[in-house]
Formats: sequence, C-alpha cells, structure tokens
Amino acid sequence: MKNPTKGQPTEQPSKQEYVWSNIIILTLLHAHFAYFAIPWSFTLGECCWALFYGFGLGGFGVTAGVHRLWSHRSYKASAPMRVILACFFLASGMNSVVAWVRDHRVHHKFTETDADPHNAKRGFFFAHVGWLFMRKHPEVLRQGAKIDMSDVLEDPVVQWSERNYWLLKFIFAFAVPILIPVYFFNWTWARAFTVNNGRLVVGFNNTWLVNSAAHIFGSRPYDKRINPSENALVSLLAVGEGWHNYHHTFPWDYKAAEHPYFINLTTLFIDCCSLLGMVSDRKSTKPEMIKSVAARHGDGSHAHEVPYENYAQNQTEIRECGY
Repeated sequence: MKNPTKGQPTEQPSKQEYVWSNIIILTLLHAHFAYFAIPWSFTLGECCWALFYGFGLGGFGVTAGVHRLWSHRSYKASAPMRVILACFFLASGMNSVVAWVRDHRVHHKFTETDADPHNAKRGFFFAHVGWLFMRKHPEVLRQGAKIDMSDVLEDPVVQWSERNYWLLKFIFAFAVPILIPVYFFNWTWARAFTVNNGRLVVGFNNTWLVNSAAHIFGSRPYDKRINPSENALVSLLAVGEGWHNYHHTFPWDYKAAEHPYFINLTTLFIDCCSLLGMVSDRKSTKPEMIKSVAARHGDGSHAHEVPYENYAQNQTEIRECGY
C-alpha cells in the first residue's frame, strides 16, 4: 500500500523544546523501578498481580481499545464493552483516548516523516520514548489538526472518559491497583506502590517497543517499501501488536496479523468478547489479497506467496476500506 509521503526528506525542527515535566516524571519512575528490580525482589504473587493488571487490563485497554477499536474501527463494540475498554485503557496510565487516537492516526497517515509523532527515522531512542521528552514537530501539529476525529469525539463513552480523565486515571492507574493488594493481599503501602510503578514502567516500554523496535527490526513479508516490520518479541510483550508490517499494510484488520492467535492474545480477547455478544462486525482481510500484496511488494519471506494476477482488484478493495 502506497505511503502518501514516502520519500519525503525528514528535517529536524530548528529549535528543540523539551517537556521537562515528562522527562522528570518518566526518569523518576524508571529510576525507582530499576532500584527495586536490579536486586530482584518481586515475589511470584506480586508478579502475577502485575501481569494481570498490567498486561490483562492495561494491555488490552491499549491494544483492543484505543488501537484496534477507536483508532482503526476494525470492529464494533457495545456500550458496556466500550466502558470496560476505556477503564482498562485508563489503567495503563497513558494519555487520554482522544490524544492517543489522534497521534496514532497521524502516525499511520504520515509514517516515518516529520508528521509522524514518533518518527523512527530519528533513531530508536526518539521513536521509543524521546518523542515524549520534547514538543511535537510543527508538522505533527499541522497534520494532526486535519485528522478526522469526529467518530471518536461523538462516542458518549469517550466523552465521559475525556470529561473525567484525571480522576479516572487516578482511580484506575493508581488507586485501584494499590488499594486492592493492600486491603485484600495484606501488602504494605510501599510494596503496593512499588509493584504498581513497576507494572506501569513495563507497560509503557512494551507499548513503546511497537513504535521503535517494530519499526526497525524484523522482516517485511507484506510490504518491503515501508519500515514497519514483523517482530515476534514485540508481539509477545505488546500482547499481539508486533506483527507490524502486516498491520501497516492492512490496518483495518481487527487481528493486526495474518495468523489470528500466534502470539496475539488481543485477537483471542476480542473473539471471546464476540462470543459473549459484546463485539461485532470484525473486519478481516481476504487470504487472496494478503498473498497477492505479499507477492508483489513483500521481501520474499511470506510463506504462501502466489502470483499477483488479482492485484488490481485487491487495490480496489483496499481503497474501499478507506485506506
């Protein structure tokens, strides 16, 4: 699939402004985690709680929620399901739904250009976390203002989340994951705080790896013309979001991967919710389209390459999906 800005030069802003609040907060969080993690002292129970709340709740809030649902509209979710996903996402401790979706949509439209918030051409560190340490490139703001966000802004669940963002973030990212271990598991306040901080730091980095490692390391079986790559380790850590060459080639697919359940817990989660009647209209990509595009544009690593006689028809179907 053609990148509308592919080949444009990347220029650094003339004056770099740092966001010192982000630098200080993120540095302190990582330093605190490193201090307790280096002399490894987390118990099995603490690790299980961190995995459950960090990967199982916060992780799915990012992957199934703001990413596959609100950013790409790759499936539909009932109002109760959207409330659950919004709360899960708030548990991740990240930005608001609207801010996350806007950044992600402009990232897809202008990947690896000045308008990409975490442009991987500016280096691994910038794509991973450095972009949060500095003001956005003027082109990110300019193009971001043009992104159609009407579908997200009209969602009553998103409106509720935005109105109460700071309160809800405090409740789900800090109060709940600290109070439950203290009152139900008999943890000390200090231990509950440390474990919660640890799961936040790990969750942040797992998500950031999609922007950094999955845009630099790996194969490109579907489209070798773009940087996003297939990275199994990132997919493992980011609950299924590491099959990034596929995702950028077929961004409407709710699976975000060709193979639905191979290191992809998010797809399993969405499918289970579908069985409960909370999810519907899951968009997917026809196997013949995948094979045709891979045969024409892939790097040769796709396992099921076929001639691309139907490429023109496939391109028509891609345009009909809105990409």
